[in-house]
Amino acid sequence: MKEEKPLGSIIQGSLSKGLEVRLYPDISVEEMRVGKFLVVQGLKSRFFCLLTDVSLGTSSERIIVNPPSPKDDFLKEILAGSGTYGTIELAPMLMFTPSQQNNQFYNQFKQEKSTGNLASFEAQSSADVELLPVKTIPSHFSEVFEASERDFRMVFGWENDPTRLNFSVGQPLDMDVSICINLERLVERSNGIFGKSGTGKSFLTRLLISGIIKKNAGVNLMFDMHSEYGWEAISEGKQFSRVKGLKQLFPGQVEIYTLDPTSTKRRGVKNAHELYLSFNQIEIEDLKLVAYELGLSDASLDNANILRGEYKEYWIQQLIYMSNEEISLFCEEKQGNKSSIMALQRKLFRLQGLKYLKERSNHDYIQEIIQCLAAGKHVVIEFGSQSNMLSYMLATNMITRRIHKTYVQKAETFLQSKNPLDRPTPLVITIEEAHRFLDSSIVHQTIFGTIAREMRKYFVTLLIVDQRPSGIDNEVMSQVGTRITCLLNDDKDIDAIFTGVSGAGALRSVLAKLDSKQQALVLGHAVPMPVVVRTRPYDQQFYEDIGDTDWSDRSDSEVFEAAEIAMADLGF
Repeated sequence: MKEEKPLGSIIQGSLSKGLEVRLYPDISVEEMRVGKFLVVQGLKSRFFCLLTDVSLGTSSERIIVNPPSPKDDFLKEILAGSGTYGTIELAPMLMFTPSQQNNQFYNQFKQEKSTGNLASFEAQSSADVELLPVKTIPSHFSEVFEASERDFRMVFGWENDPTRLNFSVGQPLDMDVSICINLERLVERSNGIFGKSGTGKSFLTRLLISGIIKKNAGVNLMFDMHSEYGWEAISEGKQFSRVKGLKQLFPGQVEIYTLDPTSTKRRGVKNAHELYLSFNQIEIEDLKLVAYELGLSDASLDNANILRGEYKEYWIQQLIYMSNEEISLFCEEKQGNKSSIMALQRKLFRLQGLKYLKERSNHDYIQEIIQCLAAGKHVVIEFGSQSNMLSYMLATNMITRRIHKTYVQKAETFLQSKNPLDRPTPLVITIEEAHRFLDSSIVHQTIFGTIAREMRKYFVTLLIVDQRPSGIDNEVMSQVGTRITCLLNDDKDIDAIFTGVSGAGALRSVLAKLDSKQQALVLGHAVPMPVVVRTRPYDQQFYEDIGDTDWSDRSDSEVFEAAEIAMADLGF
């Protein structure tokens, strides 16, 4: 393992504002890029830092007033390092104090690295190296080094560490080493994948869910608005290609349910289950969530409570078929408002146009999904042509509310019995367009706001996928444990990402400099420190890494046909 080469030394800084480093003359400032991972070797401790800014400096204003000619390489070489120099800003993230045990860790790593065989070493955990939060800073002139593979291994561990459920999400910007997240810590809290349209949120979501399935960290319930996760999807980019869905990667562990069986069959999805809901399963809470889409007023919702109190769970069917005279008589007897109830009736007629809604259903499909989850199966719910916001929000809320109620009962049973066999398997619920469910005006009335605030109290968490995090309530954002964020341009969205995060000022510049494709800032509960990664490709190599070996190819004509059907379902 080659000896570390110093890049520069600390010239000033503070714990709150970060460290300023002056680069040595032989180090090009162009090699220093925002998001790079560097280490500072202090007198007693080693500091892991994130590069947050790069700047140029001069020792005299005369150089700026009278700069050398662009062709005068000799004078530029004379000035380099003394008259002109580069500086970088570092944000310290973690530290540890080397000990004899740490040195043994280093020496063993060097020995195994030199022989080209890290297999036996990777089987050991680096948990013996205690990483601490930064509560001090290194002294003047402490030297700065590029982070080595050893440093990354210490901080982020190995994917095949038997003591942890680690999963690789990518690599550093300038090194070929895995950056792992701890899936056990990930499922402990609700999490978010954010980024503007076209930055690869869907691929990141598919990647993360694949890790949870592969490592058995929990069970997943995915509300697949655009039919991208369960079966094959079309990749983004110049070249037309397709990527595998979760059902193809894990055929025995994933079940697909569809609210639009016709669309699902046309796409060639195999063994998908039909899913129907009924009017009697709709609660007032569900209507409050879609009040804007239906155009419901507060007065209409108040009168819906009166109807519910009279006709119980069949109040919607009763209202739809009531005549004007029957509505008038009902209002006289129950003190309802006739105009509000008639307006409610007109609005609810729209529900009859939803393919998956029946007046009555002899089969409880939601209970069937609950049984799948209890058996350790992962469930993807496809919407097909029913992917408009009214359909998506109504069905998602109805299903989630029932499943959450079941998990509350299971959690209470476990807390009472203390029997490990009664402990529910952690459930991760994935929702897209999350700001529609978690907006400040309705978040306290929806089941999703309840789940986000509970922090796994009942073993249920959210995976939020959204391009407008600024539309999510601040209280909910502060509870989001791990945030994987692709490029965002809007200042409000960037501010929302760092809600409740210390040192947000330094990280803002890092997020703003991400590439538009295959780069993300990962921070929060499941990683030891914030880090910028080149996200792991979702490709054939990934399929092989997770153990998938058998997937029958379809012809190009079949692929294009599937793409045309998917576009038609979306209204294009």
